[in-house]
Amino acid sequence: MSFPYRTLMVQGTTSDAGKSTLVAALCRLLKRRGVRVAPFKPQNMALNSAVTIDGGEIGRAQALQAIAAGIPAHTDMNPVLLKPSSDIGAQVIIHGKVRGDMNARDYHRYKTVAMGAVLESHQRLLAQYDTVVVEGAGSPAEINLRDRDIANMGFAEAVDCPVILCADIDRGGVFAHIVGTLSCLSESERDRIIGFVINRFRGDIKLLEPGLDWLEAQTGKPVLAVVPYLHGLYLDAEDAVQPAQDQRGTFRVVVPSLPRMSNHTDFDALRAHPEVDLRFVRKGEAIPAADLIILPGSKNTRADLAALKEGGWPQAIERHLRYGGKVIGICGGFQMLGECVSDPQGVEGHAGTEPGLRLLPMETTLTQEKRLEQVSGTCAFADAAVSGYEIHMGISSGAALEQPAFRIDGRAEGALSADGQVMGTYLHGLFDHPEAGQALLRWAGLDTQHAVDTSALREASLDRLADACQPIITALLR
Repeated sequence: MSFPYRTLMVQGTTSDAGKSTLVAALCRLLKRRGVRVAPFKPQNMALNSAVTIDGGEIGRAQALQAIAAGIPAHTDMNPVLLKPSSDIGAQVIIHGKVRGDMNARDYHRYKTVAMGAVLESHQRLLAQYDTVVVEGAGSPAEINLRDRDIANMGFAEAVDCPVILCADIDRGGVFAHIVGTLSCLSESERDRIIGFVINRFRGDIKLLEPGLDWLEAQTGKPVLAVVPYLHGLYLDAEDAVQPAQDQRGTFRVVVPSLPRMSNHTDFDALRAHPEVDLRFVRKGEAIPAADLIILPGSKNTRADLAALKEGGWPQAIERHLRYGGKVIGICGGFQMLGECVSDPQGVEGHAGTEPGLRLLPMETTLTQEKRLEQVSGTCAFADAAVSGYEIHMGISSGAALEQPAFRIDGRAEGALSADGQVMGTYLHGLFDHPEAGQALLRWAGLDTQHAVDTSALREASLDRLADACQPIITALLR
């Protein structure tokens, strides 16, 4: 079935208004109708990323949207990815590869170059697919970011595409958000908005209808749909750590919420496990007793290692191990477990060396080259398959690597301490494979028969989300 738009963009009145999930829903709905559809986000700022089929790196949300569309994730789906390394600087990734670190002013000047990459990717997707569904970033009403904008209306104007404006009613003030956003746009930008989607509604729709009538009369634009608040969706987060759930189980897993924590989607399978109580511990919070402590990935390993020490984690981990607990370090967290992390070239900031936690006899040297690869293999500590992806800068060496945690494509990967209490790996997504997730929890002390199938959970959530968003497609085809 044909669809009237070659390119359709979703923008939001605020960050976290639901743009990512709405694009995923539209991709799944169009796929159901036989439309060859691809997701696209010109510029993304996120620390959760995914490795693509062409060996690059894109935002995690675009990888999820590609799954919704039923196609492999490709770097053209997110040509510009910014990974914050400090409050004023970020690693700039173009077409899946690192171009360097830039502060905000330097990147602002670089945007004209970035726009070229954005338009190239958009054209390549249009040549392969019937429709491209585009996700904006933040809000188009950020006056200070309008100059050289490549993420919202700057892109929409450049390719002359229609825009759906999404707003989150659960935040409150939804009508002010929409009307206020329109007032900040130019006339041509307002004209390309073809309708509104109000997201995360809970309550009696009849009580909302007078407000919807007022909004349509005030703006002259239709409300395409009101999407209900959907609880319990299993969808990869773009960046923000999801709020803690009520305690699910008795096996407690604790993760330090580090300032530059990356790819915390590694823990989504644990969040979904009925026997696991997963807790992220923020700065200043007491470190609770746990069965398993996991040190997450990091965009700035040395800085996060220093933050870990400031928070009293080395002492807490030492006590945890003394009482028989287990520790896993993933990617940057793996590097922290060694004797030291050295950055002689200043890859992640000023050059220097930070002493590690000294739980594994190894050292890590950060390098300019980033390893990006989808991998699969087996667990060295159990008869179980594992799969995932690697995204890291740095090379680890030392005696710890002689006892690996995994066998990946015929090579040794990671490390397991001599006493069997500490494990380190560069493998992201290691809990996502049902066999590996079950084996890792058994290694950590949970005698579980339950295996979480993250792919099945994700697919079910995408279908549920698409069903709820069906009125949008109906309105667009009307």
